[in-house]
Amino acid sequence: MLNIVFYFQVHQPYRLRHINVLDIGKKANLFDDALNGQVMRKVAQKCYLPTNKLLLSLIKKHAGRFKIAYSITGTAIEQFKLYSPETLDSFKALADTGCVEFLGETYYHSLAFLYDTNEFLDQVAMHRELMKNEFGYFTETFRNTELIYQDKLSDLVFEIEGFKTIITEGVERILQWRTPLYAYKNYSKDINLLLKYYQLSDDIAFRFSDRDWPEYPLTVGKFVNWIDHLTLAEKKNRNQFLNLFMDYETFGEHQWAESGIFDFMQHFPDEVLKRGHLGFATPKETFALSNYQQEALSFPEPVSWADEQRDLSAWLENDMQHNAIETLYELLEKVKTKGDPQLLEIARKLSTSDHFYYMCTKYFQDGDVHKYFSPYDSPDQAYIYYINALADLEERLS
Repeated sequence: MLNIVFYFQVHQPYRLRHINVLDIGKKANLFDDALNGQVMRKVAQKCYLPTNKLLLSLIKKHAGRFKIAYSITGTAIEQFKLYSPETLDSFKALADTGCVEFLGETYYHSLAFLYDTNEFLDQVAMHRELMKNEFGYFTETFRNTELIYQDKLSDLVFEIEGFKTIITEGVERILQWRTPLYAYKNYSKDINLLLKYYQLSDDIAFRFSDRDWPEYPLTVGKFVNWIDHLTLAEKKNRNQFLNLFMDYETFGEHQWAESGIFDFMQHFPDEVLKRGHLGFATPKETFALSNYQQEALSFPEPVSWADEQRDLSAWLENDMQHNAIETLYELLEKVKTKGDPQLLEIARKLSTSDHFYYMCTKYFQDGDVHKYFSPYDSPDQAYIYYINALADLEERLS
């Protein structure tokens, strides 16, 4: 049996205002509420609301056989409440079906794992509480920000009660001759590892509407035939897992409705479920479905799902990025010592990984993707506004 594991990332950061040197010390709002509201309402109309409506109908139609998983950041939930409460209601309707898993992560979509273990654990606990309060859901699968993973992450997550599975990127330099179609375990603990099958995931997320792609147009029949072909090498009746992980904004935002992406998703479960050896599962279900001795995988260096390198370079490649994030975590310690909850909230919003992503100076295709997401004219501009925001926060400590 091959089970398709659909996982969608739902995230919105708090984008900064254009903060200049003269703004430092004025204690004005650091975040661009107008822009954040505009983006949230636009993405809600183009992606969240129509996609949630479609997936809810598919779950009901297939009576529990179609299943999906989300990770929704704390900053996204907060902005749902501010700018699109109907979006939050639509996610709650999905939660009520029992066919949706909600994953654990850092509340602020931060890189705290790399810089501050205690802050990382605090944010994971905050996020778990949020999922319980909003959806009545206890998280059992963990995904770190942008699927960042290395061995020491599983050591940390293993110590947090209830987490049994971690999802990350299926990187060739780790897998080597292996396939991401099986569940693995981490190098030393009994933690289930699911690896993204990035080729087929990216066919939907990035190439779906690319008319220069040799396989354009991507039809449901063609795609399911490719999936079917993956099962041919399995001769021992071991359960396989095709992990299709992507940004939720793939639907309607990155791939517009005019591309046919909603029609594709409408008919995809039908085509899968008519084949008796294909089905759907949530990440946590794979723990029990792994009917074989799982091989241990070691990730000595960090991986992620970002850019061609699939490492940390999307956030930590140049001097601006390193200076910004190191300054942030030095300041975060001072903020915690101060004990002001409002300042701590500001500092944590500034820990969101997107701020460092906007400072990336890569070229070619990776650079184009960074520019697409950035609200600023250049990486230098993103850095200047961010450093000015940190300077303002430091002024508030005095």
